[in-house]
Amino acid sequence: MLNRAPTIVREIMSRDCYRVTGNMSITTLAKGLALHRLPGVPVVDDHDQLIGFISEQDVLGKLLQSAYLNDEAPLVKELMRNEVLSVSPTKSITDLAQEMLGQKPKVYPVTEQGRLCGIVTRRDVLTAILRMRHT
Repeated sequence: MLNRAPTIVREIMSRDCYRVTGNMSITTLAKGLALHRLPGVPVVDDHDQLIGFISEQDVLGKLLQSAYLNDEAPLVKELMRNEVLSVSPTKSITDLAQEMLGQKPKVYPVTEQGRLCGIVTRRDVLTAILRMRHT
């Protein structure tokens, strides 16, 4: 097989991706985000259906407030965004790169029929574009 540059999201996405459920505390979420070095993660139900997205920015203020007040940290489902930008695994990398310009998310859940099958990051797309230029 030729060593060609990837052209679609399926070729660059992380399949074994960190994901959370709505019933997780934001304290546990924050630890996971730090461990996996991600700015945000998909939220799924028990069947891996994408139901939301939550980022460091979404939880930072609430986590600080709960630490300061020594309160119980809220759950992911209380802070997650329900409107999620996701991408198909067959989407062109160059089309996704165009969508990622500006203030779009740095992490996109990759879904097939609403089910989470991976994530793709801006860094993944950047690396793929560099490979396209040098192949």
